[in-house]
This record gives sequence, structure tokens and C-alpha cells, in this order.
Amino acid sequence: MAETTFTDLLTRQIGNEFAASQQYLATAVWFDGQDLPRLAAHFYRQSLEERNHALMMVQYMLDRGQKVQIPGVGPVRNDFTSVVEPISLALAQEKQVTADIEALFARARAETDALGEQFMLWFLKEQVEEVASMSTLLTIVERADNLFDIENFLARETVGDSGHDPNMPEAAGGAL
Repeated sequence: MAETTFTDLLTRQIGNEFAASQQYLATAVWFDGQDLPRLAAHFYRQSLEERNHALMMVQYMLDRGQKVQIPGVGPVRNDFTSVVEPISLALAQEKQVTADIEALFARARAETDALGEQFMLWFLKEQVEEVASMSTLLTIVERADNLFDIENFLARETVGDSGHDPNMPEAAGGAL
């Protein structure tokens, strides 16, 4: 069996990023249905951010003259029984993405692909922020006495970078 290449892993990660975007969209819609507008807005932004990450990877592949295939995504979870569940799911998802990005970086290094390795550095830094912000949000949700405390926290504090980083790679078609 042939070894998985950096390009193969990057194509798979494009699908993972789109899947994360869809899961965050489903989460945002669930929060909207629960009349929690700040949590909904947070996850709508997260959905766009993950979409942009996928398109950054697409642009990188295009810039390197590689064939790009957009993978399909599987079903997402749409129903939850508490506000803790979707945020726990999001944290687990971000931890998995971190492991995937680390594997991409390692694969680029193993292939002595300096450009691939350099490209993945931004994503490694981004994952530190993603896991930290989702961990903070989960802690706030677990400690909150009521849902309004969570909404007020999100109205008052900035959680994450909202996808705005002047050093982020270009996204195919432009970042939203």
C-alpha cells in the first residue's frame, strides 16, 4: 500500500475543514433555535472561519499547480440536549484538527517539502488559538449559573480572533 503523501493529507484536510464548517453551522442554527443569539453568532463566525481555512488550503494547492478535488462531507449533528454538548463537541473537533494539522506538518517535513511545512505553520498557530478559545467557552458554559450569563460573557468578551489575522494565507475566492 502506498504511503499517504502531503498532498493526499491536505486534500483530506480540506474535507475536514468543510465538515467542521458544516458542524459549526448546525451548532449555530441549534443555538439560534434556543434563542441564544450570542452563542449562535459565535458559531456562525466559526463556520465561516473553517470554510475560509479550507479555501486557504485550496488556494495553496492551486498556487503550487496541484490538482484540487473538493471532498464531500458527511452528516453533522443537529440536536443537543444542553448547551454544554455542542461546545464539548466543538472542543473535541478542534483537538482532532490540531492532531491532523500536526500530521500534515510532519508529513511535509518527512517529504522535505519546505513550502508545505511553512504553509502549515500558520495553521499550527491557529489551532493553539482555536483550542484555547473553545476550552474557555466550555469552562464558561460549565460554570454559568444560567444561560444569560453565557450570553452576557460573549457580549462583553472577545473569544478567539474571529478569523481576522493579517498573516493568514489567502483563501481561494477571497475570505468571507
